[in-house]
Amino acid sequence: MSFKNFKVVEKMIFGRGSFAQLDDVLAAQRKTDDDFVVFLVDDVHQGKPLEARIPVKAQDLLIWVNVDEEPSTIQIDALTEQVQAFNGKLPVSVVGLGGGSTMDVAKAVSLMLTNPGGSAMYQGWDLIKKPAVHHIGIPTISGTGAEASRTAVLCGPVRKLGLNSDYTVFDQIIMDSELIDGVETDQWFYTGMDCYIHCVESLEGTFLNEFSKAYAEKAMELCRQVYLEDHPEKDDKLMMASFMGGMSIAYSQVGACHAVSYGLSYILGYHHGIGNCIAFDVLEEFYPEGVAEFRQMMKKHNITLPKNICKDLPDETIAKMVAVTKSMGPLWANVYGPTWEEKVTDEMLTALFRRI
Repeated sequence: MSFKNFKVVEKMIFGRGSFAQLDDVLAAQRKTDDDFVVFLVDDVHQGKPLEARIPVKAQDLLIWVNVDEEPSTIQIDALTEQVQAFNGKLPVSVVGLGGGSTMDVAKAVSLMLTNPGGSAMYQGWDLIKKPAVHHIGIPTISGTGAEASRTAVLCGPVRKLGLNSDYTVFDQIIMDSELIDGVETDQWFYTGMDCYIHCVESLEGTFLNEFSKAYAEKAMELCRQVYLEDHPEKDDKLMMASFMGGMSIAYSQVGACHAVSYGLSYILGYHHGIGNCIAFDVLEEFYPEGVAEFRQMMKKHNITLPKNICKDLPDETIAKMVAVTKSMGPLWANVYGPTWEEKVTDEMLTALFRRI
């Protein structure tokens, strides 16, 4: 029997105010005066106080990234070309500053700068052949676990699927909880629930092991302190929950909720966090205790989810969503085991989507 040999983030800084050390971290990568860094920053920060704190040098490239829609292979290829056109050589680092989508964009661009062809070629597991450019992740909202994961999730020409590889993992992350202070409530909730759902899917999955269990149990405890107890240190706790939730699936896998939400996101355009919440709310048969607690959290924070969004959709639209969801083999294997294809039928998924 062979065991998974996975890569984790090599270097990390945690602490309030630690963003100020980014310049020092980048200085270690700059060997000559013309070495340049690419900053990919969520455009929600443009014109805000954080912009003035980004340590951009004269030779660097700062790109404001719009993630109003889920990151796509088209967007990644365009950004990669923009970086290549900016300078004839590779950057010494690519910095992703923002939420999970922005960090996924940074991971994907760092990979595509060293791997030929378009990013859609690499949607899947372990298709990346060459190491990425050095890349740094700095979350300004917590929950997705993108700072810890080995995937960069993209909407491609056929489906929503990640660039899953050891080369995707960040070389460095900076976790400064000051950066997530003041996030709008709905967004804070939806993104944080991605972490909570990671934990539920990991703990209820067939791939569960003591490694995954240890991270998932602690991350879930932290989520409860944040979303049920309003702990005074909730920003620090949510930031650690996000990281540990991401680690919990590194040696296991997500499950039914993520599979269904990928269908919702790809066809209807829902962002990952709210897509997960919409999907999770109808999955009592899979995760009864988790869904009940999730609804407690929703009630406490006055969150109202969209309802009946799939009820009257054309059959062909539902069929496309079913096809995307059914293609997530590893996720369903974590739910049902190796015989998952016997259980995950078009009829079962169609009925599930019609309840959303």
